[in-house]
Amino acid sequence: MGGLFGPAASTALEDLPYEARGILSGLFEQGYATGYLLAAIFYRALVPTTSHGWRSLFWFGAGPPVLIIAFRLCLPETNHFLVSQAERETRHAMRHEGLDPSSPNQTARKNGLRAFGREAWIAVKQNWVLLIYMVVIMTGFNSCSHGSQDFYPTFLKDQVEESATNTTIITVIGQIGALLGGTTIGYISSILGRRLTMISACIIGGALVPAYILPRDLSLIAPVFFEQFFVGGVWGPIPIHLMELAPPALRTLVVGLTYQLGNLASSASATIQSTIGERYPLPPKADGTKRFDYGKVIAIFMGAVWAYMVFWLLLGPEMSQEEREEQRLEAMAWEEERRSGRSLADMGARRARGEVGKGLEKRGSVREVRVEDTEKGT
Repeated sequence: MGGLFGPAASTALEDLPYEARGILSGLFEQGYATGYLLAAIFYRALVPTTSHGWRSLFWFGAGPPVLIIAFRLCLPETNHFLVSQAERETRHAMRHEGLDPSSPNQTARKNGLRAFGREAWIAVKQNWVLLIYMVVIMTGFNSCSHGSQDFYPTFLKDQVEESATNTTIITVIGQIGALLGGTTIGYISSILGRRLTMISACIIGGALVPAYILPRDLSLIAPVFFEQFFVGGVWGPIPIHLMELAPPALRTLVVGLTYQLGNLASSASATIQSTIGERYPLPPKADGTKRFDYGKVIAIFMGAVWAYMVFWLLLGPEMSQEEREEQRLEAMAWEEERRSGRSLADMGARRARGEVGKGLEKRGSVREVRVEDTEKGT
């Protein structure tokens, strides 16, 4: 499961025109909100009403991946992957004369893996600070999701004293807000820039935290919708932002790895919130069940997380306008090659041999130039 995010993000986004990447990055990321929404609905429909309980929900969850496997089998590789693979293998063959990068045998495949390993090592040495930064911000983003959602159903049932049905309704409305927020703010990020858009979403999300936990009736529905709108919204630009920051030689690996390392670091969120909750006990229920003030816990935790995210986003880098324009022209050039029936693998080989001009077809990244310079010994 952890290995899916990086390849899925690259497959979905790397061939898109630049203007479409923000909105579709948001839509892609809100697959999380859609899955959460479906899980909430089917939890209410299956767990209390079937003899198998929670197992029924797991059986339902086993179905969609089969459809996804069938769908992905029907899709081709992306233009970016085909060009990059051919370019990498041709460079490796040129360094080891006598190797034919177009050969379909096992030796050619091994050569491609060696070439990838060499470029990956160069990219890691040159960008290790950037990779650490990406893990740091993903820790904040994952903590934002977990901190606002994990204990919220418990808060609704124990403190607001909502029924299971109303708790499900409020949760579903929140995830609808996240879905709309991710798509909307992802689109806005293509206009205002990734960092400014995400920082603005963090500030508004932080301002909404009191409304998220203070009401004690169904008037919570509106603040839940808007708080999750900005929780999902701040996530909207993240897939494309990570791709734009990542070294080209490691794009798929870095996007998936930094996301999952951030997820690993944020896995302590529930433990942290539970520990804080023990400091704010409430009167027990009539049956003696202990209760804690998770509304206050969520407010404290989310206030800290929103501030953490603003701080690191302010310090972090972003793709320049020049690089964006270069990527836009590159995507257009590759798509034109594909539609005209010309081989993208041949284009990659020509790029490696220096036969393609550095106009429309150049990589569009300062980091790529650094990799090439290192290979030449400069």
